Amino acid sequence: MGGAVAVAAASHATPPLRIAVIGAGPGGLYAAALLKRLDPAREITVWERNAPDDTFGFGVVLSDETLGGIEHADPVVFRALRDEFVRWDAIDVSHRGTVIRSGGHGFAALGRRRLLAVLHDRCRDLGVRLRFAEPAPDAAVLTRDHDLVIAADGVNSATRAGYREVFRPSPTTHRCRYIWLATDLVLDAFRFEIAETPHGLMQAHGYPYSADRSTFIVEMREEVWRRAGLDQLDEEGSIAVCEKVFADLLDGHRLRSNRSRWTAFTTVVNGSWRAGRVVLLGDAAHTAHFSIGSGTKLAMEDALALAANLREHGDLDTALAHYETERRAVVESTQRAALASLEWFEELAQYVDQPKRQFAFNLLTRSRRVTHDNLRLRDPAFTATVETEFGTDPGIPPMFTPLRLGGLTLRNRVVVSPMDMYSSTDGIPGDFHLVHLGARALGGAGLVMTEMVCVSPQGRITPGCAGLYTDQHEVAWRRVVDFAHGQSSAAIGLQLGHSGRKGSTRLMWEGIDQPLPDGNWPLTAASALPYRPGVNQVPHALDPGGLAEIREQFRSAAVRGARAGFDLLELHCAHGYLLSGFLSPLTNQRTDRYGGDLTGRLRYPLEVFDAVREVWPAERPMTVRISATDWADGGTTADDAVEIARAFAEHGADAIDVSTGQVVPDERPAFGRSYQTPYADRIRNQLGVPVIAVGAISSWDDVNSLILAGRTDLCALARPHLYDPNWTLHAAAEQGYTGAGAQWPLPYQAGSRRPPTGRTDGPKPRLTLDVR
Repeated sequence: MGGAVAVAAASHATPPLRIAVIGAGPGGLYAAALLKRLDPAREITVWERNAPDDTFGFGVVLSDETLGGIEHADPVVFRALRDEFVRWDAIDVSHRGTVIRSGGHGFAALGRRRLLAVLHDRCRDLGVRLRFAEPAPDAAVLTRDHDLVIAADGVNSATRAGYREVFRPSPTTHRCRYIWLATDLVLDAFRFEIAETPHGLMQAHGYPYSADRSTFIVEMREEVWRRAGLDQLDEEGSIAVCEKVFADLLDGHRLRSNRSRWTAFTTVVNGSWRAGRVVLLGDAAHTAHFSIGSGTKLAMEDALALAANLREHGDLDTALAHYETERRAVVESTQRAALASLEWFEELAQYVDQPKRQFAFNLLTRSRRVTHDNLRLRDPAFTATVETEFGTDPGIPPMFTPLRLGGLTLRNRVVVSPMDMYSSTDGIPGDFHLVHLGARALGGAGLVMTEMVCVSPQGRITPGCAGLYTDQHEVAWRRVVDFAHGQSSAAIGLQLGHSGRKGSTRLMWEGIDQPLPDGNWPLTAASALPYRPGVNQVPHALDPGGLAEIREQFRSAAVRGARAGFDLLELHCAHGYLLSGFLSPLTNQRTDRYGGDLTGRLRYPLEVFDAVREVWPAERPMTVRISATDWADGGTTADDAVEIARAFAEHGADAIDVSTGQVVPDERPAFGRSYQTPYADRIRNQLGVPVIAVGAISSWDDVNSLILAGRTDLCALARPHLYDPNWTLHAAAEQGYTGAGAQWPLPYQAGSRRPPTGRTDGPKPRLTLDVR
């Protein structure tokens, strides 16, 4: 196929007239119909290896947005579908004998077979050639006499496999097994049914798609599937087990199959969607887990975008490039939401003991697309019951509820995350720190954290990093703490750390992680491994004397921090700094008692924690920041993170601050909105330990959602507080909240209401006269 890629790469400067479509699913058929409708002169042929009435699955769900696009693009198809749709607006969550309903959501579904029949008819009416029960020729062959080849041949796309070097697919198979069934029980809502069996948790996803049928998908973890013996059963036997497990819901109704089989969902991502004149569409290009109902929706939206770009751009290469650019951003956003939803169901066991309404709220907000504020608009009564169960008084957003850690009560759940300012002189925090941290304390956050404060001159990251290893440092920090305590009701926390192998570098804006041009100091680390070989210096692997010396430096800094009046101390064991370097197998290659397995790698960080905890006042809480994953093969995993958190909690940590990465330079983070939260969520709900969630949490709606769902106890925000020091107070004003959780400083109270903006609405002039 390598030579075929070169053949396919020929450019066409004129609109494609001969088009081949591989695969007659909804996306391929809709693309064929739209392209033929836009230019009847086109010769379009669709190949499908299955018969026209063969289809897999039962019902498909389309959003109002997608239906609006169909109506605009092809009113004939829309009219044919309009009367077929079953519509409903409720979601039911059933668990432990209780069904909790949330309304106002809005769904439309119909049978997949009926959708395909409508598209078959439309294609035939327009003159598209449909060749069923006939495998398509190889895409390389088709490019010889077709101007464009659309590969809509599904998740197991042979076309994608043939052009692997160009498309660069990276499929990921997940940990649950599912089977797609139907039932003659007609549901009146989207139903999530949780069943606790002797083998483990099983869940059903059900929704109506016709007057007499509902889709019924059964899903469970792979190990549960095997313990239940389902891996040994045929289709009929599997149905019998599912009917027994969900007998209460089915109430005598039967489950039906259509060549249904158990499978594991695969998320498909491609580096490119086009190889010359061959372009991917639908599941061949991307997949999104069925729990957010987006597969058919995405495929039909792909078809719309492809047709539109071919119409708008005369050059084929340009049109295909614009198609991919336009769709990729939408698809990646959907895939992030789908992955969050998929992983929520994979980790279902950690939520089943939540209070029933919180459990339902957690499920509904699992993809992060539905939020607290959004649900409050859709179904205010449902949201109010969740808030009441959580313990929030009416009118108080969850983020403004207090939280007690040790002997410290925080007035709200917002934390100003530690942010290095690189603005100290010889480790001394000056006026900049007073203004920076003082402004955030005045801005309403419940807890304001310092940057990483270094325990020795050699433990600094840069010459501009703050320290706490002299009397002068202690006095300077007391000045900042006294201001926060005297002028605000915020607590102020001290983060202690040591740079390890990431030290002796330039200020961030002069070259992050780049060594100093001169004046470098020697580095120490768990192992003699430079951060970037050939760039950063090789650190000295700590010997017993060095370990004892640094342990004492942490201890001494903690004593100074307590005298300075800090309310909370956080031990920095993340981001590849010294203590993090002991925890990660990528940076700890020691063969003594401080290396090897996780128990060995934990030993020194725990010794430091114990030394600090011993001198830190008992009534003041201690937290630990960890990197829950290294985002790199062979590094710390999410499972490791749970055990690391467990160890620190057993040694007396009051909360775990859960960050990720920054341990090795070749990491591959999966960035996205609140992308690190699942790691905090897992620790909290598996261990019952309070957690602080960080990472691209930027809106007060996200904070409310995460806290009310029970995924975190506190939310730490960094960049939003750089953008707006008064972020928390403004969040209160925007939500109409004026209680004790967000107290405006007396000099600022006149500004506690959002200022009016320029007039954008109001009475309109009468410009027409209705004459009857």
